[in-house]
Amino acid sequence: MDLGLKGKKAVVTGATKGIGRKIVETLADEGVDIAICSRTAEEVEETLAVLRAKGVNAVGEAVNVRDGEAYKAWIAKAAEQLGGIDILVPNVSGGAGMDSEKNWQRNFEVDVMGSVRAVETAVPFLKKSGEGSVVFIVSTNAIETFAAPMAYNALKASLITYSKQLGQFHGKRRIRFNALSPGPIFVEGGAWDMIQTSQPDFYNATIAAHPFGRMGTAEEVARAVAFLASPAASWINGTHLIVDGGYTKGVHF
Repeated sequence: MDLGLKGKKAVVTGATKGIGRKIVETLADEGVDIAICSRTAEEVEETLAVLRAKGVNAVGEAVNVRDGEAYKAWIAKAAEQLGGIDILVPNVSGGAGMDSEKNWQRNFEVDVMGSVRAVETAVPFLKKSGEGSVVFIVSTNAIETFAAPMAYNALKASLITYSKQLGQFHGKRRIRFNALSPGPIFVEGGAWDMIQTSQPDFYNATIAAHPFGRMGTAEEVARAVAFLASPAASWINGTHLIVDGGYTKGVHF
């Protein structure tokens, strides 16, 4: 199936590692021109080289998402460099640290306000696209109760509601908004890689509880993002897609 992505223009935040990195590589494989940001200039340049080798236009900068004005200015600049925005993927996260007030504030500024500012800046360009698409990267931690990390889980949950509201409001502008929640995903150097070393019993119990007996991969998440972002998903709006291989136990009517 042709997803209809060739020639589209995407802005993806937090795009140099893990799921974000696989998202931009997958989009580039589909012929999407891409703007990326991350905190580290060297990682941005390395990722851009990989994307350009796939034959697409790729631009990016080191950006601190917590610097709201600089962040919004970068998104506007990215739209100018790409010649518009068809796809926005707010992927950057403040991480799942301890539940101090400092971490609540960081997750709010990065996960929530990073998404809000990206949307508000990108909407005029997405409207001009005529088939704009936004995919928020959330987490299954947002839909099932865990003892920790409270800040990460609660604030990720807010993005599901935000996405649904935006889908209702901007549908008439032909902009689709969807949220996607990955389940346990193993990424080398990522959270589950560290848990495997620091908490092997918990890691093994999670594997044992999974219907497939394994963690998901970043590639599996990225393929789902590419579909949701594409014109092939033109009638999917305001949806929350769970990509967990059947791990979560809830039934969501």
